[in-house]
Amino acid sequence: MPYTWDIVFVLITAFLLWSLQEISFSRGTVKDFPGFDARTDAETLRKAMKGLGTDEEAVLKILTSRSNAQRQQIAAAFKTLFGRDLVDDLKSELTGKFETLIVALMRPAQLFDAHELKHALKGAGTNEKVLTEILASRTTAELQNIKQVYLEEYESNLEDHITGDTTGYYQRMLVVLVQANRDPDGRIDEGLVEQDAQVLFKAGELKWGTDEEKFITILGTRSVCHLRKVFDRYMTISGFQIEETIDRETSGDLEKLLLAIVKCVRSVPAYFAESLFYAMKGAGTDDDTLIRIMVSRSEIDLLDIRREFRKNFAKSLHHMIQMAYGSSSDWSMLESPRKGTKTTQLKWDKTACLLEHIDFQKLKTPVREKTDVLG
Repeated sequence: MPYTWDIVFVLITAFLLWSLQEISFSRGTVKDFPGFDARTDAETLRKAMKGLGTDEEAVLKILTSRSNAQRQQIAAAFKTLFGRDLVDDLKSELTGKFETLIVALMRPAQLFDAHELKHALKGAGTNEKVLTEILASRTTAELQNIKQVYLEEYESNLEDHITGDTTGYYQRMLVVLVQANRDPDGRIDEGLVEQDAQVLFKAGELKWGTDEEKFITILGTRSVCHLRKVFDRYMTISGFQIEETIDRETSGDLEKLLLAIVKCVRSVPAYFAESLFYAMKGAGTDDDTLIRIMVSRSEIDLLDIRREFRKNFAKSLHHMIQMAYGSSSDWSMLESPRKGTKTTQLKWDKTACLLEHIDFQKLKTPVREKTDVLG
């Protein structure tokens, strides 16, 4: 049967959250599929998309249970066997957010961030949310790779595009981050910790107005371990958490960026857990943020994100996605992943039944009890 977007998202999320191998030793949830055969998978996908209609379940089972590297091998085998581009075929057969998610899963991992940044800077308007999320959360090595890939793929300098689309102190903070020159973690200089904490205190709480440059320089260049010590010392000196000062002394996009940096210094998984929570909280759901985080972190630290989500919000990530995408009691007409058709949205109880009957044995993925797996 054709899937609604709600069902598809919960299904894919189930695969991303449940496909756990070596759970105690890995931070990601998506692993290399054992017994992987790129040729067989390519043939299965071609059969699923050939002719009238599309077997969405076959597409889902394969692409959500293979690692990104394996998906690239499937794409290469698909072109070798059929002379067709797999991503182009997927785009022609799917639509809406389902298409967005599947295409995101197919994008080579090393290109993902550069593509998201390019899209955020493309055309009229700038998506500051994406710029903030990616540039505040990536490591120095990851930022260096992003810059190189961006230059190779788009024949443009990322910094030039940022300065052309942003302004003020927000722009300056982004430019500092793009330099990818943060100090490496190492021995902590307690004297410098004290100095930086005092500088931040004087630049914010003790100053009429705010010396934003001091915040930009320290938060953009000091090592993660150093900054954690600075934040602790700042609390002792001022009586405030650094986040409280940033909230009072800055505003707009700069405030959001500085807070994102502080949160990522404290814990990158906790930062993404919070981002996921607010993407699903309240009326409406930020599908783009959910897709971006779930795809980009699925092989890195999604297990850690899940644990932080439960710890900080007293519910599992899996449960909240279920509620966000399947709790509606209304029956409404939604566009199906199959182009040109419509289907009736199923209530969550039917979606839950569908999830309960996923045949994980066919995926050859060991599944633990729900209390262990769903974090």
